[in-house]
Amino acid sequence: FEVWIPVMMASQLNAIPDWMVRDRQSRILLGVARMKKGVTIQQARAEVAALAHQIARIEPATNQGISATLLPLWQGHFGAQATMLGPLRVLMAVCAVVLLIVCANVANLLLARTMARQQEFAMRIALGAGRIRLARQLLTESLILAVFGGLAGVLLSQWMIHSLGYLVPRSELPMALDVRMNGDILAFSILLCVAACVLSGIAPALQSARADLNEVLKQGGRGGSSAAKPRRIRSTLVIAEVAMALVAIISAGLFARSFQIARQINPGFDTHNVIVTHLYLSAAGYSVPDRKLFCQRLRQRLESEPGIAAVTYADMIPLGFYPGPWEPLEVEGYVPGQSENMQIYRNVVAPGYFGVLGIPLLDGRDFTEQDDLASQRVMIVNETFVRRYFRAGFAIGRRVHGWGQWFTVVGVVKDSKYQTPNESPLPYFYVPFRQVYRADLGIALYVRAAGDINQAFGTMRSEIRSMDANVGVYDAMPLAEFITASLFAQKMAATLLAGLGIFALVLAAVGLYSVMAYSITQRTEEIGIRMALGARSRDVLGLMIRQGMGLTIAGLAVGAAGAFAVTRLASPLLVH
Repeated sequence: FEVWIPVMMASQLNAIPDWMVRDRQSRILLGVARMKKGVTIQQARAEVAALAHQIARIEPATNQGISATLLPLWQGHFGAQATMLGPLRVLMAVCAVVLLIVCANVANLLLARTMARQQEFAMRIALGAGRIRLARQLLTESLILAVFGGLAGVLLSQWMIHSLGYLVPRSELPMALDVRMNGDILAFSILLCVAACVLSGIAPALQSARADLNEVLKQGGRGGSSAAKPRRIRSTLVIAEVAMALVAIISAGLFARSFQIARQINPGFDTHNVIVTHLYLSAAGYSVPDRKLFCQRLRQRLESEPGIAAVTYADMIPLGFYPGPWEPLEVEGYVPGQSENMQIYRNVVAPGYFGVLGIPLLDGRDFTEQDDLASQRVMIVNETFVRRYFRAGFAIGRRVHGWGQWFTVVGVVKDSKYQTPNESPLPYFYVPFRQVYRADLGIALYVRAAGDINQAFGTMRSEIRSMDANVGVYDAMPLAEFITASLFAQKMAATLLAGLGIFALVLAAVGLYSVMAYSITQRTEEIGIRMALGARSRDVLGLMIRQGMGLTIAGLAVGAAGAFAVTRLASPLLVH
């Protein structure tokens, strides 16, 4: 279900504070525009940039130096497209490779069929048929194959679309994959079938059009020098198939290995026996002070239960689908470089957060319940924050400005992963929940189970329900499961690429088999003569195997070069 409300009414539902809607420096909204017909994106971008320049001139205090641009929705920096764009490009490339293998297979089969019909074609030409007409006939036949194959593919895709749901990371929150056949996809599929028809049928059509009439009629359309050229074409197609199959298999292996490495990366915190869920207190009508009180009481009640080891809460959960929140900072004594980004990622956490997640405290102290609005503003930073902004190497007592006030650093914790498992070390900071929490922030509850995690699930739900039945628990799950969301793109790419790689390998094997089978059929007389002259069965078998291995080795050599290029291109998307 979905519900829409006017932006200006969001504060009435406690979704965001009223000041945030009215403050020009609060950039919390995403702009969506539909271009008029006939307008190019370049023209629209010029208009948007001009509007941004005009706003900056009118409101220099908040918009000076800030421009704007327009992106197609599929290139947007927010949403599923931002996560999936890179892997989908690789998947499309491998799909194209698989399609080329299919075309090579069909071309080989059509070539064999054309060779078997050489005498028929020669008789047609002798009776007055034009060579172009023959080529057109063969292309029409391959087009009919493509049409029936395309129709079967469209029907099969309707069934296979639903299998994509199995690739979505498990969650109690339903995730919709709105993938369906529409006019654009159908038109693209038709064009693809036509392209496949041309690619598959052009070699047989040209071969039939160029055939030597006298030679074919004299040799009965079989063997001899007239068959040498088609044989070379078929061998070249098999080499190309093997090469492309190797590229597909190596691509699948790279992403599968990348996904495996990403899963094994230590996130810097302990996910074992930890449950996470979001508390939607704003929807239940709680004010900010009431939310703080609710969380504090819930923590006390849960920690008194025998199956619960520790409880904490924070603004967000690391390694989710979307990047975490950030805050513009000013570090006392640090002069930023030109255009240096001082918008630093952060989390608003309650006391015990680092203990529940097992994040080591390297220096100073943890937050306490005494770090409230009546006390000095304090902050805890990570190792990378210290290295980046505190040149002297010590952090305790240093001051940092954010949220319009100064904070004093009271602790340093070990680095961990925040956005993605393969990210480079990021400067990161934490502030106390009781000092900084405001209406627009979320609440994520962390519960570490002392024993059975399923029992802890039940205890958490019952305690929340007993405190307020209107506070729903919709998305509770183990933390180890939650952080797989950050691996969604790698998981989907690895799974689909593995299937495509195996499919490409099977197609290449079928292509090699078809060529070898047809070659042996064409050389039946030659084989008979060899055996009549004393050749043994194993000698003939070895000859055929060497021929097949020669094609395979040549394909592997070409594929290895292609795979090296693919590895270089895909490297930015892989976890090393």
